This record gives sequence, C-alpha cells and structure tokens, in this order.
Amino acid sequence: MGRSMSLRMQLLLLQVAIVLATVVGTGLVAALLQEQQLRESYQERMVAVAQSVASLPAITEAFDDAEPAAVIQPIAEVIREASDVTYVVVSDDEGIRYSHPDPARIGERVSTDPSVPLSGRIYVGTQTGTLGESWRVKVPIFDEDGTTVIGQVSVGILESELRADFLGGLWGLLAALVGATLVGVLGSAWIGALIRRRIYGLEPDEIRGLLETREAMLHGIREGLLALDDDRRIVLVNDAAARLLGVDAVDVLGRPVDEMLDGELARFITAGDPDEAPVLSGERVLLVHADRIRVDGREVGWIAILRDRTELETMLRELHGAQSLAEDLRAQSHEFSNSLHVLGGLIELGHLDAALAFIDRVGAGGALSALHDHDGIADVETAALVLAKRSRAHELGIALEVDPASHLGDALAISDDLLTVVGNLLDNAIEACVFGGTVRLSIRDELEPGFVVVRVDDDGPGVPTELREAIFEPDVSDKPPAPGKARRGIGLTIVKRVARRLGGSASAGASATGGARFTVRLPLPAASELTGSGPDAPGVQAGADDAERGAAANADSAADTRPGARA
Repeated sequence: MGRSMSLRMQLLLLQVAIVLATVVGTGLVAALLQEQQLRESYQERMVAVAQSVASLPAITEAFDDAEPAAVIQPIAEVIREASDVTYVVVSDDEGIRYSHPDPARIGERVSTDPSVPLSGRIYVGTQTGTLGESWRVKVPIFDEDGTTVIGQVSVGILESELRADFLGGLWGLLAALVGATLVGVLGSAWIGALIRRRIYGLEPDEIRGLLETREAMLHGIREGLLALDDDRRIVLVNDAAARLLGVDAVDVLGRPVDEMLDGELARFITAGDPDEAPVLSGERVLLVHADRIRVDGREVGWIAILRDRTELETMLRELHGAQSLAEDLRAQSHEFSNSLHVLGGLIELGHLDAALAFIDRVGAGGALSALHDHDGIADVETAALVLAKRSRAHELGIALEVDPASHLGDALAISDDLLTVVGNLLDNAIEACVFGGTVRLSIRDELEPGFVVVRVDDDGPGVPTELREAIFEPDVSDKPPAPGKARRGIGLTIVKRVARRLGGSASAGASATGGARFTVRLPLPAASELTGSGPDAPGVQAGADDAERGAAANADSAADTRPGARA
C-alpha cells in the first residue's frame, strides 16, 4: 500500500477548503447585497425625479394647453439628462404620451398598464416597454387642487444598464475575494508548518505509536518515572512513581515540584547531578537518577528514574543474612566441638565435678542465644529483630543488653513502625560503639499510658549538644564517611518522620554510660481505630525490613540505607 497523505498536506487541504467555502459564501452574500443596494439607490433617484416632475406647475398647467407636448417634452428631456436616467415619460389619464426619449413616440398610448399610478398610488417594478426591459417608477400627477389624477410620470433605467453598473463594481469585490483567498491559503500553509514544527514533524501514526508507548510505560514499568518542564512543574508521573512518592498521579500534574515532593528529592532532581544516589522521600529511601531533557539541542525540563532501595536490596539482604547465619552456625559448631573435646578430656581424667562446672559456666553459649523471659518483650517480631541485632553486635564484639524493666505486649497495631524505629536505633548505636562496647535497649508500653517508649543507650562518643536537634535532619551526622556507604544521615531522619507521622516524638540526649541516648515515643492507636488502622504510609520501608521479619537483619548493605547508621 502507498503511504497515506502527510499530516501537513491534510491540514493544508482542509484549511484551503474552509477558506474557499468561506470566501465564496462571503462573496455571494456581498454580491447580492451590492446588487440590492444598487437597485435601492436607483429607485430612490427615480422616485425623486418622478415626484419632482409631477409637482412642477409648468407640467400640470401644460395639461390644459392645446399642445401639451410642446411644453412638457423639453422639460422632461432636460430632467432626464440631468438625472442620468434612461427615460422620463409624461402621459395623461388616458395613457397618451406627452414626452418620450424618442419624439416619434409622442402622442402614442403607453405600452404598459397605467392603472396603478392613475389610481393615485406609486408603482415600482420591472417591465418591458418600447425601449426594452427596464426598472421603473410610475408616479400620479394631480391637478392644481390636488384631488384629481390627471396623468402619470414614468421614470426608468434599462436592466442592461443596471447589470453593467453591477458588473463594473463587482470587479473590485472579486479582487478583494481573490486577495483574501491567497492570504488564507498562505496562512493555512504557515499554520500547517507551525503545527508540524510544534509536534516535531510527527505523522498521525507516529503520534499514535508514541501515545501507546507512553501509556505502556506509565502503567507497565516497575521503576518510577517523573518528568518536569522547564518551569519545574510536574508533567508526567507513572503509576510506580506515584506509589513510591505517595501521591495521586492526577492531582500532581501541572503542580510545582517544590510543593508536591519532599524538598530533598525536588532539589536533587533539578540539581543536574548525573550520578545515581539514594535520596530520602518521606520515610522511604529511593535510588534516584536524574538528568536534563533535551529536544533538538534545547533543554526543556528534567526526568528522573526512581527505584525503591529496599526492593532493590531485598535479595542482597536475604543472601547476606543467610551467609551471616551460616557463619554463626559454623562458629558455634567449632565452639561446640572444642567444648566437647574439653568435656571428653575432663571425663577421661575423672574430673566429673570440673566437667559439670564447665557446663554451667559455658551455658547455651554462641551468638544465637534466645531472649530470656525476664527481658519482657512478648511481641514476636520485635523479639526476633532484637535477636538478629544481638547476633550482629556479638560479631562486632559489642554487647546488646535488654533492660530487665522492659515490657512490650502485642504491638501489632504499630508493629511495622516499631520495627523501623527499633532497627534504626540499634544499628545506629552499634555503629557508634567500639569493640567491647555496650548497647542497652529499653522498650516499655506501660511507662506512659497509650505510648510505647523506646530508649537506646550506648557508650560511644555521644552526640554533641549543638547537633541534638539537627541530628534528625537528612545528611547530618557526627560520624566520618564510611567506605562503601553512599551517604549518612538517613536512619535517624526516618525515625523522626515515623514518630511525627504517628503523632509521637524523637529526641537525642546524653546517656549515663557516657555515650548517646535516643528516646522515641510512639502512640498506640485507640481500640476503635485498630480495625481500620495499619501501616499504609511508606514508613516501613527505608530498610527496616532488614531482618525485621526474621533473623536476616545482619546485612551491612553497601549504602547507608539500612535502618540505622547514626544520622
């Protein structure tokens, strides 16, 4: 099949057709109006001439003469020539002519019906007489008393002269119409070229293909896609981006990015940094790659690809957790083997009391010891998280203790948010300690009615007084950069935002052990809210999933997006 007509040609032909239809219609209406105006102007002239002749005393007095034509004919001819009409004919009440352009016709009866003017009325119309078809006016002539009709005056102009006058004025109209047509066609061509330029020379099938591809992209790909125009307004957001950012894709379109997105994310997208980096948006850490949009060498906006850091690293964390667990099991197996050798030797030597004492001293041993009943944490998921963090701390030579006064029942209503907070605070404290240090955790749901109070102490260097408020802001940290970590200052920011979203608080202070103390208050929902509540905000993301659901939380991921890492 041959290629269909181009969009530019279609636009040109359609617009030319519209222009021609408009011009032709306008021309016809203008011609009709011009012809009507011409006839009206002639009619007014002929009526004026006829009435002036009929009212002349010389004319009415001549009707009593023996030879009326001798007086009337010269007067009628002078008036005819002066008024530029074809004829001025005066006749009596019997239709006998007293004047005519052709003197031979004087004394003859008129060739058309004189009944209308003789009845005292004015006649206007087209009739065919001795001179041909003419547009004429007939006016009655009254006697000196003005009561009796004694004759008529007929003034007319040939239809051929009318047509000649009309056609003579029509050439100007035609010239104007042709000029308007040319301007319309040229304007149509220019508009077609302009539209083609605005749509970058695309044809309809190409536009349709782009639209289908865009719809597939918006609703099909898992990565978030966000586009801004040069005025920093959101012009495109796909389903994945709306989910990651917690916004409605329809509501944000056309809105300024600074009003709709987290300030840090908005600044990163428009900063022009070509490197991919983790960026905090609300309580979620996103991997963001942003760049300028260039069309025909012009920069027209920004585009950003958003990926959830947690989703990207889930498999890595699970693998890392499994490897860590395997290493712990191998270490315990080695320790257990050594213990068996010692026990075997003591038994062979007959030192049974020493063997029993050795068993009492070693106890359960290993890094995977369980929480004791007196630890007070009955919530299964929180207990599993603390176990995982204790295992991690053991590997680093750090003791993780649970305050014996801790008390936590079933915290299902805020379980995900509580795991986020506890995981971040413990990782933050473990990283702050040096080998041989101690981290102490206190979780109490009975200390303040309606609140769960989480307190984590460490014996590290502590947080300077001037940083205790700013420590919860993104990228604020009292620690030096660590190898393999893209950024700091995320974990405590997430803790603060989770607490603020729930209506609680987070604060930093000094610990009695000489390090830092972080205290977080999380309100428990009222019983009436439990049926409809549940974490629907992105506060559970941000890496609190690393081992929160099991014991694989040992992952020390490549970047500081796991929950923790002191801000």
